[in-house]
Amino acid sequence: MCGIVGFTTKNFGDEERGVLERMNEAIVHRGPDDDGFYFGEGVGMAMRRLSIIDLASGKQPIHNRDKTKWIVYNGEIYNYQSLRADLEKDGDSFYTNSDTEVILHLYDKHGKDCLKHLRGMFAFAIWDENERSLFIARDRVGKKPLLFSHRPNGDLIFGSEFRAVLEHPAISREVDHEAIDAYLSYLCVPAPMTGFKQIRKLEPGHWLFWKDGEIKTERYWLPDFSKKIKISEEDAIEETTRILRESVKLRMISEVPLGAFLSGGVDSSTVVALMAEVSDRPVKTFSIGFEEQDYSELKYARKVAEHVGAEYNEFIVKPDAARILPMLVDHYGEPYADWSAIPTYYVSRETRRFVTVALNGDGGDESFAGYERYVAMKLAETYRKVPGPLRKGLIEVPIGLLPHSEIKRSRFRDAKRFLASAGKDPKERYFRLVTAISEELKADLYTREYRASLSDGSPLGVIGKWLGKNGGRADLDRVLLTDLLTYLPNDLLVKVDIASMANSLEARSPLLDHKLIEFAASLPKDLKVRRLQPKYLLKKIASRLVPPDVVYRKKMGFGVPVGHWFRGELRPMVEDLLLSEAIEKRGLFNPDAVRNMVRAHTSRQKDYSHQIQVLLMLELWYRRFID
Repeated sequence: MCGIVGFTTKNFGDEERGVLERMNEAIVHRGPDDDGFYFGEGVGMAMRRLSIIDLASGKQPIHNRDKTKWIVYNGEIYNYQSLRADLEKDGDSFYTNSDTEVILHLYDKHGKDCLKHLRGMFAFAIWDENERSLFIARDRVGKKPLLFSHRPNGDLIFGSEFRAVLEHPAISREVDHEAIDAYLSYLCVPAPMTGFKQIRKLEPGHWLFWKDGEIKTERYWLPDFSKKIKISEEDAIEETTRILRESVKLRMISEVPLGAFLSGGVDSSTVVALMAEVSDRPVKTFSIGFEEQDYSELKYARKVAEHVGAEYNEFIVKPDAARILPMLVDHYGEPYADWSAIPTYYVSRETRRFVTVALNGDGGDESFAGYERYVAMKLAETYRKVPGPLRKGLIEVPIGLLPHSEIKRSRFRDAKRFLASAGKDPKERYFRLVTAISEELKADLYTREYRASLSDGSPLGVIGKWLGKNGGRADLDRVLLTDLLTYLPNDLLVKVDIASMANSLEARSPLLDHKLIEFAASLPKDLKVRRLQPKYLLKKIASRLVPPDVVYRKKMGFGVPVGHWFRGELRPMVEDLLLSEAIEKRGLFNPDAVRNMVRAHTSRQKDYSHQIQVLLMLELWYRRFID
């Protein structure tokens, strides 16, 4: 596991070497064990290494046999041993035992199609001295990040994190206002945009080829939901378990101490149970909880560990949010407001004291339909079939008259929110379910000048292009495809990569194995959502591995008591940042609208937790990276 940086330039002298060294030093946390540099004619590449496999001889950059191609690489290829064996049968010889060298040999043999052979997570760059070309690629689902900037003079700059890319003097910090608009909707900036106009994200499942100042990008992988298989429930359970067990076993290859995050939820519990099956020693597990019991799943995590005979390590934390938030902003590098990054950072920090690699349960919800919104979408389709007059007279008007709290979540409050979106078309309905700041609230929040600076497009387009795909046969398929290509890589995987690598910890995700994702996509939809039960198949599998009461309970998620903090310990910080003159000077938001939102929340008139956290993290980002 590493971080990579590099850039092309016509003249590579001492000044350029100094830039590359500073870029590499900016990501030392991603690889504290070693560094490496390659300086060629018109290019420089560097990497930081967190040693996991081939500790002795895996130093990068690595070259091919005739030293005409060089690679810097971040990630793990879990099937590299079998790939290497096949290459050796064809006469290839290797000078290291690393997975990095296998990638380079595959590129020598297959060119861009080398990516089809890789099973794992990766971001890498290969320089071809003969062609004077640069090939960079990112794994299928986006586990490993890769940023780039294609300069007006044709040069290409790339890196694993914003702090590295921003070290290059050619990169300005001009804000991308379209990206900010999307961020306010999704809590994160969706790819390929970033908070900076001059930096883009290479999207998951894509490669980029640079030569003579020109670039070409292309998608090489997309899960196919259109080809459904006929399979019994029992056969589906057996085959899914087989693939998942294989995926877990592959991700336990390591020359350094290894463990697992255990939240007590279905996904991480399933992974830990399968790890225990294939391990010859007790699996080390790591769980984190807060003093606020409503946000703790520790009793379930403890029960799973005891059931499978795992070593259980529990940490209770009282987050110092006022201190950790600016630090997280510094690491994420662009606006990012998913506050589950806080417990993810803490569990990564504590886990790193014991191991260097940790498996997790990421990806189960997106492949096997684990979110409640999938059930809501299904219910909405049924609801739309009810004649309009009946809907209005017998359902909407009576429910609209029911009292509910604007502070506490309740069935009445959820019912009203459901009815507000149920009558919309599927794209707009789903947009309302997944966004933090609604378009209606933006209308009050945005200044006239900021609104005028935006294009006619809407953040709805980010998910709309996938929800409108004809490949899926059912709405559920289109929603799952959308989440796999947007919410998962833009939010969840960014969260885990940055939070874990900030602590020099490698996080591996068996449920994100592309073979498992592809098989799940081929399964009938009623094996994912049956009646009102989300994640039906995976829960069936989990109930055979861990106690059923761990599996069949209300989903909690990896949350933090944000609303409570904003009325308590973080209230001074919120008021200092969001009620300041800086908000007005930025010209984005109407200060009165922001003030009314903060006061309504702190006085317990209405719950604006998500909206305030979005604005707070944006202001912290402006002060750290723009001001």
